[in-house]
Amino acid sequence: MNKGSIDYQALVQEALRGVVRGALKLVEKDGRLPGAHHFYIAFHTRHPGVIVSEAILARYPHEMTIVLQHQFWDLKVGEEDFQVTLSFNNVPEKLIIPFAAVKNFFDPSTKFGLQFTVAGMEAPPARVLETPGKPAQPAAEAPTDGKDAPRKPGEIVSLDQFRKK
Repeated sequence: MNKGSIDYQALVQEALRGVVRGALKLVEKDGRLPGAHHFYIAFHTRHPGVIVSEAILARYPHEMTIVLQHQFWDLKVGEEDFQVTLSFNNVPEKLIIPFAAVKNFFDPSTKFGLQFTVAGMEAPPARVLETPGKPAQPAAEAPTDGKDAPRKPGEIVSLDQFRKK
């Protein structure tokens, strides 16, 4: 950021993370979610400050989504992170998640959702598919301008290429 400018995007992101923090604090205070509310929270598992077990990290090496609905315990909400205990295959696991690691927050009971930019997190590397008997080949890069190849059904298309700059 230039010294003479304000990074409004960063300010908005931080304010919206405050909405997530506030919702979790209400649940922490009451000890349960009100009514039909429940939260889907997606986060980057390798973000600095995330603390999960090795088993969880092995299963979710880049990101995971947790659901806070009926079976969660020991929710504690701080200014920078929250911690919660969830059950994975009947094994309780304590998770510590910085708000800066949260990628998505969604409450389906109200159809309310937020999507965040997580600073410093790169997309995971493309996987290489191997055919038996053939050496592994790197995956071909997709065209970047969106004009060189037909789109596949269900493919996500970035709208950035259509926006006026």
